[in-house]
Amino acid sequence: MKEPMKGNGGFWDAFKGGGVSPRIASMLGAPSAQQIAFVRSLTKGQRRPETLHVPLSELKTAVFDLETTGFHYHYGDEILSFGAVKVEGERVSEEVYYSLAKPACQIPERIIELTGITPEMAQSAPTLLEALREFMAFVDDRVLVAHGSAHDKAFLDVALWKTTKAHLGHRVLDTMMIARKLEPERRISGGLDEWLAVYGIPVTQRHHALEDSKMTARLWIALIDRLREQNVLTLGDLYTFLSKT
Repeated sequence: MKEPMKGNGGFWDAFKGGGVSPRIASMLGAPSAQQIAFVRSLTKGQRRPETLHVPLSELKTAVFDLETTGFHYHYGDEILSFGAVKVEGERVSEEVYYSLAKPACQIPERIIELTGITPEMAQSAPTLLEALREFMAFVDDRVLVAHGSAHDKAFLDVALWKTTKAHLGHRVLDTMMIARKLEPERRISGGLDEWLAVYGIPVTQRHHALEDSKMTARLWIALIDRLREQNVLTLGDLYTFLSKT
């Protein structure tokens, strides 16, 4: 598996090249108290009303996926890896983020087989706070997109609370919910593989946070095109569309 990527271009290139403010640069390499403050600052003010008027074809999003040790955070399951890709309206950017995260719990054998993430890989990974800090800096103030977002959003919110006592303040869109709303006649479970097949999107590598993010990004763009046919043009239109019974 590849080494954790801190993104290509954008924030991380600026950081490495000295193009961010000394305050932010100091926080990224600072003791945990400042790291916590930095992450908390990135969770605030992400639901600006004006975003509702932005056309979906111009909306800046970050499509993300998490791999976890299981499905039950309230029983101690934790995040194993973060993946995200920036999308500029209807164009998938080359800016990506991927990192493992060191869990405090053991990785079940079925998860090792599913994800390819071994205990040895996890032990040498960044801490949850470090990976979370980098992920939040990468997604910045973008609208988040995930497939079956309830799982990912819940784990992300729990991780934020556990490490910084903050809650996720970003808007989160769910490609599974949108696809089901657009095509209610399709009797499918809603899994990513099935919807990728519906829209003719090739499957590259499943259960890898970054690869799943890239495929979900392509699905999101395909959905924007279908939404346009329904005269759903802005983020506000999309919320109204999803709320209809």
